[in-house]
Amino acid sequence: MAYYYKLMTSPVGVLTLLASERGLAAILWQDDDPKRVRLSPVTENNQHPLLLETERQLKDYFAGKRRSFDLPLDFVGTEFQKRVWAALVAIPFGETRSYGEIARQIGHPTAVRAVGAANGKNPISIVAPCHRVIGANGKLTGFAGGLATKAFLLDIETGKSVRLE
Repeated sequence: MAYYYKLMTSPVGVLTLLASERGLAAILWQDDDPKRVRLSPVTENNQHPLLLETERQLKDYFAGKRRSFDLPLDFVGTEFQKRVWAALVAIPFGETRSYGEIARQIGHPTAVRAVGAANGKNPISIVAPCHRVIGANGKLTGFAGGLATKAFLLDIETGKSVRLE
């Protein structure tokens, strides 16, 4: 399958938006680990309609004008990962869930670590809001975009400042 990308400047750095013919396949961070999400071959296309629409919706989100995304998604991963990522998409704007809550939601209550691993490989950051997943103690935990970015995204959604420990 072929993928197309477009770079987008955002308040959290340059994002790489990737799409296939089926939908949005990834939103990658400026300093993302190249091994975290592997999609290829990739061709630049700054006029790809889905990438332009993704950029528009993300700009609205960062400006506080959008609470949900309306984009076709093309998740590439295992069935377990896809179940975790679908659970992420279901987390309401401005709310958080723990890894344990996600594990219970998808019917695997003892798979907390596997949920964490799948969350860490979520290819469609922000739109599939892995930033809304926190530790059982309520603290921010690992995030591919960095904990400061995670706090920033939660601040946009809650209007409250999230303190980093």
